[in-house]
Amino acid sequence: MPGGRLTQQERQQIALGLADGLAYAEIARRLDRPTSTITREVMRNGGPTAYRADLAHRATEHRAHRRKPAAPRDPQASPQAHGRDADAVLAYEETFTTALMQSGMPKMMARVMVCLYTTDAGSLTAAELVKRLQVSPASISKAIAFLDGQGLVRRERDERRRERYVVDDDVWYQAMMASARANEQLIATAREGVGVLGHGTPAGARLENIARFLDFVSESMTRAAEQAREVLYTKPEATAGE
Repeated sequence: MPGGRLTQQERQQIALGLADGLAYAEIARRLDRPTSTITREVMRNGGPTAYRADLAHRATEHRAHRRKPAAPRDPQASPQAHGRDADAVLAYEETFTTALMQSGMPKMMARVMVCLYTTDAGSLTAAELVKRLQVSPASISKAIAFLDGQGLVRRERDERRRERYVVDDDVWYQAMMASARANEQLIATAREGVGVLGHGTPAGARLENIARFLDFVSESMTRAAEQAREVLYTKPEATAGE
């Protein structure tokens, strides 16, 4: 039933839907399940090209047997900031992580990014990330090195000289500009190929078309990013009574 654990029959329907090229939303509609449930199920079990219902079902059963009983929630624990629902936040973080993974980001890097983005301060220390994600310091270090190399996070020292990892408001602007710069190298390489293979040949024409396409996309991306950059700095409106 919707909201319960996926059955083996439902997993077989997911596998059939993937084989037929159906979108996650359509598979979810047919099973009367949230799209996020189908997305997480597929991404946890090999992705859309490697998903197998029998293996996914066995893996889920194995995880269920291995999982420790959840500790009862401490009634004295501090409530979530801004009155947030802790369970809803956790579910959203998982959905956000899956979306980043579908865009090509490795799982641990995606988890770290989501932690940073869903923290009001927009920054965390390595120790805080280890505690939140329940992973080793080495895993955090590797993820940060990757994200730093991509320009998606930056490092700074706080007043206690601890290294903090920060996501700036314009990180997606910087990422888009980096993507546009990467396209410049592809454009130059494609046009070099035109000279080697010949302007009047099918291969040369193919490479020239690729160069023209990427040139147009990069120019449009850069112009759009520049025009929309201020959106990233829009502050939330104060609610009544604040």
